Amino acid sequence: MAIEAWLMDDSNEDPRLSHRRNPNESVSLDQLAELGVLYWKLNPTIYENDQELTKIRQDRGYNYMDLLDLCPEKVENYEQKLKNFYTEHIHQDEEIRYCLEGSGYFDVRDKDDRWIRILIKAGDLIILPAGIYHRFTLDPSNYVKLMRLFKGEPVWTAYNRPQEDNPARKEYIKGLTEKFGVPLAAH
Repeated sequence: MAIEAWLMDDSNEDPRLSHRRNPNESVSLDQLAELGVLYWKLNPTIYENDQELTKIRQDRGYNYMDLLDLCPEKVENYEQKLKNFYTEHIHQDEEIRYCLEGSGYFDVRDKDDRWIRILIKAGDLIILPAGIYHRFTLDPSNYVKLMRLFKGEPVWTAYNRPQEDNPARKEYIKGLTEKFGVPLAAH
């Protein structure tokens, strides 16, 4: 089964809830791809010897890898970490996450500055492009085990919104403007 994504409601309730609109407004893989969000479905039980994962890493130059367990029992200052992850930000580089266990949500902004919620579960590998506004939170299960991939030495610096003058953001907006053929508002 492919990844599931939808436009978020405007509720300020617990960010770990699904925040689906009523009726639900699904977002397709093609719509995510238009924003530069890439997706693969892999087998998380064989990640150490998965040829498809190896090929993705080689093809995209991901030479760094680590594992991150996110849950209250394993992360110091867990609630503060989640607040930091949920603060809207960009990165200078792609953000690559492979969900090995558990689940959580990546939220990304669409071209109209609306939030799209992406549910990631075991087996989902997602790549967010440099310069896209996004955030992350867990779902009510409060657990996810993620593989983080990176090109070269990892740089985990988050640049909180607004970042319209950031070179990665400018490049991202330029790419969207070219793709959609119209200038986009500086979100």
